[in-house]
Amino acid sequence: MALSNWKKAADGSYTGTLRTLPDRGPNNVGPFKSTTDYANRVHEHAIKLVPGKGLTITPTGGFLLKDQTGQPFTGMDPGANVVERGGVRYPSPAGGEGAGKLSLDSEAIAYLPDGSFYVSDEYAAGVYLFDRTGTLTGAIQTVPALLPIKKGQLNFGAEKAPEQGRRNNQGLEALTISPDGKRLIAVLQSATVQDSASNNATRNNTRVLVYDISKTRLPKAPIGHYALQLPTVRENGDGQAADVTAAQSEAVALSEDRLLVLARDGNGRGKGSPNAPVYKSILLVDLAAATNLAGTPYEQDGKPIAKDGALNPDIKPAAQAELVNILNPVQLARFGINLSVAPSTPTSLPEKIEAMAIGSTFDKTGDVFLLVGSDNDFATAKGHVNGQDFDASLHGDTGAGDNDNLVLVYRLSLPK
Repeated sequence: MALSNWKKAADGSYTGTLRTLPDRGPNNVGPFKSTTDYANRVHEHAIKLVPGKGLTITPTGGFLLKDQTGQPFTGMDPGANVVERGGVRYPSPAGGEGAGKLSLDSEAIAYLPDGSFYVSDEYAAGVYLFDRTGTLTGAIQTVPALLPIKKGQLNFGAEKAPEQGRRNNQGLEALTISPDGKRLIAVLQSATVQDSASNNATRNNTRVLVYDISKTRLPKAPIGHYALQLPTVRENGDGQAADVTAAQSEAVALSEDRLLVLARDGNGRGKGSPNAPVYKSILLVDLAAATNLAGTPYEQDGKPIAKDGALNPDIKPAAQAELVNILNPVQLARFGINLSVAPSTPTSLPEKIEAMAIGSTFDKTGDVFLLVGSDNDFATAKGHVNGQDFDASLHGDTGAGDNDNLVLVYRLSLPK
């Protein structure tokens, strides 16, 4: 999500515009057994924050994302079909629903001062640039090490796992622009195929790409490429050896080399599992002293940066420290949020905490408000897509009903 027009009123409240980015639409929920021909879009909301009391979110509109020809994108899995435009290779279904459109699994959004914006994609693990109306003006093809390769060929489809490159549904999940507007920073959700093994806990060595956008908004290659080691945890919380990676889901740049990164487990309302959340935290990450992999075989030739979860000894990862523990039950209880999953309730913490935005407090402390939001996977009883009503609400012992989106607001004193 992206925050703009942020202001403080005389009564101490704050107002602004919040833009949110759905992903590829309902898939594997309700009646849908796979992806749908969902037209990717941006939603706009007017928000009002009264510190200590609550946040009001009022939908005000939005717009569809369109390609260079004016055609909407599609959420449909592209399969093996690839189209080339302007020297960039895009995923696009060859037939069936969505045929001829560009496939997009939109995951993160980052705005420029003139209203144009970048969107990162899960299928291609690349970055797309749109003008302020939502029309595609260009793209940044991802580095070779992240391109999904199957049987020696580029294949953006997410139905079968690649042999190299980004994992299925683990593309560029985070995207952010440095406050000075000079750097575009993208973060892979978890380790590439070549950097990990079958054990989910070995997916901890992910990658951070830093692009210089001070001279061109569509640079050909990153100037920085770094390893970031994500937390590993025990999914069921029984204290035994870690068996999953807390994949990252969002980032906010504080400078050209410092950023906040949201790492989380897959437990919570909406998962359909009796496992309670064990890790959802916001990390403070510093890239300054990390080994720069840009232009090396680790980037250009698919050379693994890790084996079985252990980072190669010649690579120094980004420094990090936990800044916010989202699972703090005392803080959550202040606003009626619980961690229950057996069953969950409408006020239980959702599984997919996946969005962040920062706004100033406009006071002498220099503190900021950090907005943290969730993805509900279209889990509602009153869904509607392409003329079809659908029920994708939650059912069963772990909770029932709609899985509403949630926005938490923290007041933070950021480290100097």
